[in-house]
Amino acid sequence: MTFREDLEALILSCLASGPAHGYELSKRIRTLSGEVLTVAEGKLYPALHSLEAEGDISAEWIPQGNKPPRKVYDLTDLGKETLQRKHAEWDAFAKGVGSVLKSSRSELKVVS
Repeated sequence: MTFREDLEALILSCLASGPAHGYELSKRIRTLSGEVLTVAEGKLYPALHSLEAEGDISAEWIPQGNKPPRKVYDLTDLGKETLQRKHAEWDAFAKGVGSVLKSSRSELKVVS
């Protein structure tokens, strides 16, 4: 199943609303999912590095005054294309799952 876990799709989708640093992306995913999805740093940063290497996102170190600079990620044009493809893949996946689940709905009996 393609969408068992597609962290890259979640990251690209969150970056579509604007640039963000890693912690902010983690917060966006958690908030937008209604507190259902959480992403560990051990998975987030490798995914960000992979997306950067593939050219789907760009990264820039932003100075923060007296604090260390922060790496901020942004969606590239290639990343926008990848996100569109992932949307289409998700739609097909969700339609397929919905069809399977619908087929069993009439078989279920309410137990009281």
